[in-house]
Amino acid sequence: MPAFLHRLGRLAFRRRRRMLALWLALVAAAVVCMTAFGGTGKLDNTFSIPGSESQRALDRMKTDFPTFSGTSAQIVFTATDGQKVTDPADSARIRDALGAAASAPQVAKVVSPFDAHTISADGTTAVAQVRYEVPQSALEPNALDALKSAVAGANQQGMRVDVGGSAFGNAPSESHRSDIIGVGVALVILTLTFGSLLTAGIPVVTALFGVATAIFGALSLTGTVSISSTAQSLALMIGLAVGIDYALFIVSRHRFHLAHGMEPEESAALAVGTAGSAVMFAGLTVVIAMTGLTVVGIPYLTAMGLAAAGAVLIAVLVATTLLPAILGFAGTRLTPGPGSRAMRREQAVGGAGEDAVGATGDSLASATGENVLSGTGDNVAGRTGESIAGRTGESVASRTGEHVAGAAANAAERWFRLVTRRPLLTLVAVVASLGALAWPAHDMRLALPDNGTAPTSSSQRIAFDRVGEKLGPGFNGPLLVLADTSHSSDPATAAQRVAATIGALPDVATVGKPVANPATHTALIQVIPDSAPSDPATKNLVNSIRDDRAAILRDTGATVQVTGSTAVSVDVAAKLNSALIPFAAVVIGLSLLLLLLVFRSLVVPLKAAAGFLLSIAATLGAVVGVFQLGHLGSLIGVDTTGPVSSFLPIILLAVLFGLAMDYEVFLVSRMRESYLHTGNPLGAVHSGARHSGRVVTAAALIMTSVFAAFLTSDSTMLKQIAFALAAGVLLDAFVIRMTFVPAVLALTRHAAWWLPKWLERRLPDLDIEGDRLGPAPAAPESVALTPSTAD
Repeated sequence: MPAFLHRLGRLAFRRRRRMLALWLALVAAAVVCMTAFGGTGKLDNTFSIPGSESQRALDRMKTDFPTFSGTSAQIVFTATDGQKVTDPADSARIRDALGAAASAPQVAKVVSPFDAHTISADGTTAVAQVRYEVPQSALEPNALDALKSAVAGANQQGMRVDVGGSAFGNAPSESHRSDIIGVGVALVILTLTFGSLLTAGIPVVTALFGVATAIFGALSLTGTVSISSTAQSLALMIGLAVGIDYALFIVSRHRFHLAHGMEPEESAALAVGTAGSAVMFAGLTVVIAMTGLTVVGIPYLTAMGLAAAGAVLIAVLVATTLLPAILGFAGTRLTPGPGSRAMRREQAVGGAGEDAVGATGDSLASATGENVLSGTGDNVAGRTGESIAGRTGESVASRTGEHVAGAAANAAERWFRLVTRRPLLTLVAVVASLGALAWPAHDMRLALPDNGTAPTSSSQRIAFDRVGEKLGPGFNGPLLVLADTSHSSDPATAAQRVAATIGALPDVATVGKPVANPATHTALIQVIPDSAPSDPATKNLVNSIRDDRAAILRDTGATVQVTGSTAVSVDVAAKLNSALIPFAAVVIGLSLLLLLLVFRSLVVPLKAAAGFLLSIAATLGAVVGVFQLGHLGSLIGVDTTGPVSSFLPIILLAVLFGLAMDYEVFLVSRMRESYLHTGNPLGAVHSGARHSGRVVTAAALIMTSVFAAFLTSDSTMLKQIAFALAAGVLLDAFVIRMTFVPAVLALTRHAAWWLPKWLERRLPDLDIEGDRLGPAPAAPESVALTPSTAD
C-alpha cells in the first residue's frame, strides 16, 4: 500500500492540472445530478422499522383507514382575556378556521374539537386534529406553512392559535451556519499550527472539495432513496472534520520533508506514501464501522451510516489524489522560512530532538546524568545550532541504534514525560475521573425526539406544552390499536370489548370509540395514555397491551396491533437496544484485530480497546448529564431536559471507533518506529509525542471544533450527536490517547511491544507508516557525530 500511494502521490503531483480538473468535474457532475434527480426538498425524516409490529399495522391502515395512516397536525386554540372557547364568538371563529384548514394542501380530514370533545376542563383550550393520508416526508414543502396561514385569521384579540403535532416533528435542520463556524475555527487552528495562512488553507480547500462531492452526491439520490436531513448533516459534519484532519496529517509530513531540504515532488510523494497510508487505514476503519450500521435494519440509520461512510471515503480519496496535486501548485512556497519559528520547530523534531546514546547504550551525558550541553544550554552542535546528524540524515546513534539526546522537548513531549513519571498514579486518576463522568449513563433513557424538545419559541413546542398542560401529556402521543375482528361472531361488540379491556389497564387516560371498517372487519381504537410520549410509563403501556393480546384474542376473538408515532418510537428504541451490544462487540473485536495487525503487539490493542470503552462510557455519561439531567445545558441552548435520542449510542460507537483509530495509529506508530530503532520503551513513548503530539493535538481540536459548531442546530437529535462527538473526540484524544496510552506503555515497558513468535510469523506486515519507502531526511548541513566522539 505505501508503495502504491507513493506512486499515486507522485503522479498527482506531476499531473496536477488534470487532477484538479477531474475533481472540479466530479463536483459539477454531483451538482447537476442533484438538480436533476434530487435536492433538499425530497429529504425523508420518517422513522420506520420494516417488519415491526407498528410498521405492519401502519401498512395495513393505508388500505383500511387511509385518513389515519398518514401524519397528523394539531391546531390548538387558546381563549385569552378570561374568555372560553365555547363562547359563541370564539366558537364561530374556531369553526371558520377549521373550514379554512380543510381546504389546505393535502389535508384529508379535520376533526373539530367540539365533535371529538377535545376541550380542556376549564374551557380555555380546544384542540382540533388535522389528518393527512401521507407520511410527513411526503408533504409538499409548503403544506404546513399553508395550514398555518389558513388558521391565522382566528389569531385575533381574545384568541391565540398554535399549530403543532407529529407533522412538524423531525423537521429538516439547517446547518449552513455550522459549516461556516466549523471551517472558520479550523482555519484559525491550522494557521496557529503551521504559522502560515497558505499552508493552513490547503486542508480547508481539499476538505470542502470532498464535502461538496459527498453532499451533492447524496442529495442527488433523494429522489429514489430515503435520506434524512440528519443523515445529510452527519455526513457534512464528519466529512468536514476528517477531511481537514486527513489533509493536516499529510501536509504536516510534507512540510517536515521540505524543511529538511527534500524536493517538493519527492516530499509530496513520500508524505502520501507514509502519512497517506495511515490516512487510508484510519479512513477505512471509519467506513467499515459506519457501513456496519446497515445490519441494524432501520432505514433511517442505514441512510445515516452510508452517507457518513461515503463522505469519509471521498475524504480519503481527496487526501491521496487532489491534495498532492495542490501541493504541486504550491511548490516550494510551503517550505518554512529560514530562521522562522516553524523552521526551528521542524528541525528540532527532525534533529535535535533525538536522544544521544553512547556505545554502551547510556545517555550521552556527564556523570551526573545531565545532557551534554554547552554553557548556554544549547544542544551539542556547531555554532549554527543545527542538529547533530550525518549527511545521510540518520539520527546520531551508536551501534545499538539508540538516539542522541536532545535538549528542549516540545509541549507534547513535556506532557508525556509528566504522565509517565508516575504511570500507575496517572492510570488511577484517568480511570477514576472518566468513571465519575460515566456514572450518569447507568440511568440513560432512550427515545425518539418529539416536539417537547423543539425550540421554545416554535409553534409546535408551544402547542405541545399547551396540550400537555390543559388536556394531559398523553394527548401529545396517542396510541392507535388496530383490531382485526374478522374471526369474531359480532365484530362491533368485539371491538367495544377490546376498547374496554385496554381502558382498564394502568396509565390509560381515555379510550376513544372504535372506528370500524365493515368491509375489512377491522376497527381502530385511539388510546390516550396518562403519561407523556417519552415517559417510561408510556412504553410500559405499549408493552402491556401487546402482552395482553393472547387474553384479548381468547375473550373477543380479535387480534390487536399497537401503532402510532409513540409505538414506532418504542419499537425503534427496542431494536437499537438489542443491536447495541452485538454491534459494540463487533466494533471492539475489529479494533483488536486491526491494531494487532498494525502494531504487532498484544498490549497495544488491549489498551486501545480499554481506552475506547472508557471514552464511550464517559461520553454517554456527559450526554445524559447535559440533555437528560440538565447540567450546564443552558450553555449550549438546551432549555428542556428529555431522553437521549435512541440512535445516539450506536452512532457514537461507530463514529468514535473510527476517529479513535486515527489518533491511535498516528501517535502509537511513531512510538513503535522509535522502539524498533532504539529498543528504549520509555524513550519511544517520548519520541512519539515529539513527532506526532502537536499534529494530533491540532487534529483533535479541529475535529472537536467542527462538531461543536453544529450545537447551534435547532434539531435536538443533531445537537445531541454533535455534543457527543465533540465530547467524545476531546476525551479520547486528550484523556485517552495523550494520557492513558503513554501511561500504559510506560508501565508495561518492553512487554507493550511483545508478540509471540508463532503469531508474529503468521501475521502480515501492513507497514502502515511506509518504513520500506526509506528514511525521512534530517536537517541539512548537519555535523556527524560518531560513537568515538561521543566517548
